[in-house]
Amino acid sequence: MGNLNLAVLGPAGYAKDLGKKGTESDITFYNLKKGEDTVTIIEPTRYPERLAPLFYAASMADAALVVVGAITPTLGEWVLMLDEARVKQGYIVLQNYLTPGDVAPLLRGTVLERYEFVEEDPITLRDLLLGEAHARSSVPLAAGAVGAIPIDHHFNVRGIGTVILGGVVRGGIRKHDALKVYPGERAITVRSIQKHDDDFDWAAEGDRVGLALKNVESDDLDRGFVLSSDPALRTGTNLEGRATLVKYWPAPLTAGTVLHIGHWMQFIPARVEAVRDDGDWRHPTLTLALEKDLVYLPGDTAVLHYLEGGKLRIAGHIELA
Repeated sequence: MGNLNLAVLGPAGYAKDLGKKGTESDITFYNLKKGEDTVTIIEPTRYPERLAPLFYAASMADAALVVVGAITPTLGEWVLMLDEARVKQGYIVLQNYLTPGDVAPLLRGTVLERYEFVEEDPITLRDLLLGEAHARSSVPLAAGAVGAIPIDHHFNVRGIGTVILGGVVRGGIRKHDALKVYPGERAITVRSIQKHDDDFDWAAEGDRVGLALKNVESDDLDRGFVLSSDPALRTGTNLEGRATLVKYWPAPLTAGTVLHIGHWMQFIPARVEAVRDDGDWRHPTLTLALEKDLVYLPGDTAVLHYLEGGKLRIAGHIELA
């Protein structure tokens, strides 16, 4: 069984022709399944009025489908987000007689340079996506493997209890695993695992899962919390790391600026406390004070957003030590 997580950026509801609608909030999921292969499709429903849904879709994605009907500032923001989130695989559908040459200047120097141009045919697209999912078929977990699952939705189910939805971003998990909820390190147990409504004994990196949990109430959870048994996981409200600003960023960052740091399913306000750039202001070392704990693994990167930036709301990324 293989799963592909696909962000679809295009006209609202474009993904309805690719999969069956599932969970809907500020992000909407569509599910495509054939045999044991599945595609999890994510659309940023509340975008562009809110930037967070676009980040969530890109953060969860193994690949992206970008539907381009015009050269607009919105397209530019899609390109920046996919590039900063390092979504290296993708497909581009061109509409309204646009050609690859029309969009090439906007894509140059970004991960989208390597995206494949595809025809706008739902049947062909579904076959293409399922083929890519099949190529990602999971293998059983190695002994001792540990995983991390950021929560994107959580609720109570009558007769089952607390259920969370999320994606396995590292390693894997097994039924009956003892995990902790970060931040806070509350101990919980995995009662059962579902992948696309089928029961499984395990899930691996890249899988979309629904987990029934013991020893925690849905009200005790929040989007962005992480389930894991990985001892390397870190949490904190104070960060220092080297940042890289997008090429369009107009001026050096200054102390007092409020950014939003995006990592996994977290989108947290962060005030710049100090800036050190050693003469290269596009690659500063930033000291950030976050509104609440960020959960991460050393070596990860996070996307920096500036919500007061008008048409330029994506500032760059920062390395998490």
